[in-house]
Amino acid sequence: MSTTSNARTGAQILVDQLTVQGVEHVFCVPGESYLAVLDAFHDAKIEITVARQETGAGIMADAYARLTGKVGVFFTTRGPGAMNGAHAIHIAEHDSVPLIMFVGQIERSMRGRGAFQEVDYEKVFGSMAKWAVEVNDPARIPEIVSRAFHVAMQGRPGPVVISLPEDMLVEKADVPDALRAEAVETEPGAHALAKFKALLDTAKRPIAIVGGGGWNETAVKQFGEFAQRYALPVACSFRRTSLFDAEHECYAGELALSTNPKLLERIKSSDLVILVGGRLAEVPSQSYTLIDLPNPRQTFVHVHADPEELGRVYRPHLGINATPKGFCAALETLSPISAPSWVSETAQAHRGYLAFSDNAPDIPGDVQLSRIMLWLRERLPQNAIVTNGAGNYTIWNGRYLRMRHWQNLLAPVSGSMGYGLPAAVGAKRVLRNRMVVSFNGDGCFLMNGQEFATAVQYDCPVIAIVIDNSIYGTIRMHQEREYPGRVSATSMRSPDFAALARGYGGHGETVEKTEDFAPAFERAVASGLPALLHVKISSDAISPVTTLTAIREKALKG
Repeated sequence: MSTTSNARTGAQILVDQLTVQGVEHVFCVPGESYLAVLDAFHDAKIEITVARQETGAGIMADAYARLTGKVGVFFTTRGPGAMNGAHAIHIAEHDSVPLIMFVGQIERSMRGRGAFQEVDYEKVFGSMAKWAVEVNDPARIPEIVSRAFHVAMQGRPGPVVISLPEDMLVEKADVPDALRAEAVETEPGAHALAKFKALLDTAKRPIAIVGGGGWNETAVKQFGEFAQRYALPVACSFRRTSLFDAEHECYAGELALSTNPKLLERIKSSDLVILVGGRLAEVPSQSYTLIDLPNPRQTFVHVHADPEELGRVYRPHLGINATPKGFCAALETLSPISAPSWVSETAQAHRGYLAFSDNAPDIPGDVQLSRIMLWLRERLPQNAIVTNGAGNYTIWNGRYLRMRHWQNLLAPVSGSMGYGLPAAVGAKRVLRNRMVVSFNGDGCFLMNGQEFATAVQYDCPVIAIVIDNSIYGTIRMHQEREYPGRVSATSMRSPDFAALARGYGGHGETVEKTEDFAPAFERAVASGLPALLHVKISSDAISPVTTLTAIREKALKG
């Protein structure tokens, strides 16, 4: 009888499973609680990016997932490390991004005693992740990792959290590897597709809204071709503008924080609303006022990968349980309508979008952000990747830049500040040949600005544009509206961001006039370094069309 043993440590089994699952890149902040895994990575053919803080590592993994269509993977140490990583889990849950966070955990024998940095991760992440689990037996690692990848990808994509007790990671087990997980794409049945076609054939003023996760470049192309065949106007849900070409003659605009009023009126007056992939949550629904709930007055078709989302908020006249990929593939079988009655409406919707994204009134101060965005719209390569976090500054790039290709934009539906820079670093680590430009507010940048050091370490020449108005702009806007003239806790004093960038080893410049931006941007590109442009704008310039002064005066008048 053979006495040969194929036993491996839990850490070795884990890293082998990542290889089996096709993981090529992981992101982390190292910690003593998973040293055994770091050791196992030493001999694996998996690239590692070491971030400066766990939030950054998680957002980089999030960007990786969005750009590759694969599950993003990041590692944190126990306690504070995992709590920092929670930021990325929240983003992935809201944004439907397949993401797995592996967390180093205390030894199994110490549980329940309040050991150093002890946390019950299943309880902490139970309401945020699709699945949270602790591995107590190394022999179960292949099973649990395989399930985790399935859960992250299946239905509505989302995050999984796996806790790894450090003593389990050095314990050995003789267990075979699991098979590679593959997402199952669900397609609409023949009956549902026929009903959908009948509703479209009889509509007079239809509109489609695309959103959510689970798309890929092929599905985006197929939906664009479908819209073209049917001359169907299409709007994008909040921060999902990479799902439809902005220059397409059917494009009607984005349902965002500052939406074109004409687009909102068009949706309200439509007789058929087709929501594909998204959930029409608070922001795109304009605080749930765009469509009546629970019973929409328009005929409402909802296509979603998760059957539990169908009817959860809005009762659809036709609910179709299908992934975006499956649904868009099925659309190719539908024959177009000859001379749809809404052709002129579609053309009008697109003209309305173009006019809205060209209208650039002056704002207070020497820097006109609208003109800068219009210049960037012409300057950036069509395949450039744009990232941003959260704040009023995002209204400018959201309104004036026109996304033309799949994943031009990486931005958090969750409204998470600090997303822009680490997402840009993650994007550049994945796609070295594409220009990556990150938009950040001054408050937004300071939440994860330390990842500029990561960009320098890994030679990622991202261009970070920091728009500095010396306030928490969005909060000040609401404060002036609700409590006019009573400023409290919304002012900031920012550092010299350009000097900070140079201190990290990158290129940094300050822009205080509109005409200085273009040459500064070109110098940033030419430097070949991670670059930062510190753009100073007036605190009064709160959006492309209004000022804090106007908001305050209106509020004071009651």
